[in-house]
Amino acid sequence: MALLRESGVTGRLRLLIEAESLFNDGVAAVLFTLILVWAAHDSGNAHTPLSALTTFVVVAGGGLAAGFGVGLIAVMIAGASDDHLVETALTAVAAFGSFLIAEHFGASGVLATVAAGMTMGNLGVLGPKERFGLALTAHGRVFVLEFWEFAAFLANSLVFLLIGSAMATIDFAREGLAALALVIALALAGRAFAVYPVCLAFARTRWAIPLNQQHLMWWGGLRGALALALALSLPADMPRRDDILISAFAVVAFSVIAQGLTAPIALRALGVTRRKKAVDGQ
Repeated sequence: MALLRESGVTGRLRLLIEAESLFNDGVAAVLFTLILVWAAHDSGNAHTPLSALTTFVVVAGGGLAAGFGVGLIAVMIAGASDDHLVETALTAVAAFGSFLIAEHFGASGVLATVAAGMTMGNLGVLGPKERFGLALTAHGRVFVLEFWEFAAFLANSLVFLLIGSAMATIDFAREGLAALALVIALALAGRAFAVYPVCLAFARTRWAIPLNQQHLMWWGGLRGALALALALSLPADMPRRDDILISAFAVVAFSVIAQGLTAPIALRALGVTRRKKAVDGQ
């Protein structure tokens, strides 16, 4: 996403990639939690497909509802203030408050935070001041965006530092290069299956996505802190926990190093980015 901003890529493609990144993280966290519940459940009382679907709807829908409600309340309060510090504090309260409320009622805290952020972003940060008095002040909008950009960078860096220290004692060589290569190949195949069939369904509509952009969405679907954080959250006594950690680390390492470093080349090769002169002339 940072590369898209630096390359001057705007419009629908950037919106698709940024929005998908947010919802992918939220949905992945929900599915991960459900899989853990199913794995720990007694085989005699296994979940039926209907109960699994009901659980998913409750966890995901409850998280979205909690986030929307908390975000709406927070932006209504922020709209009544002219202090940019108060406005920023309310965004932080909404982010953590929505997470805690959703988790308390058994819903997805991750999706709640995403929904709260999107609610405040659309109504408070990007919405006009005249619309129901919900928008933040001009100074508040700039300050909030800069605050959360730094907070996101700091949090992501901290997660990788903690992950590195936690995994320093794991013997990665025991899995073998062939097994790790297979895991990476499966991750890339899964990403392709998530991108191309979905885009094909919209091929004959006005929402069709050009093939070069589909290639970028496939290769640019990087794995990062969330995958490793979820793997590290597995119970310490879980069988084959270290194998899962090693596999997750291999996928993320390949994603960040191979896919991340070649993303600028992919942008130019696929003709997605504009020429440097056009970018500099903006």
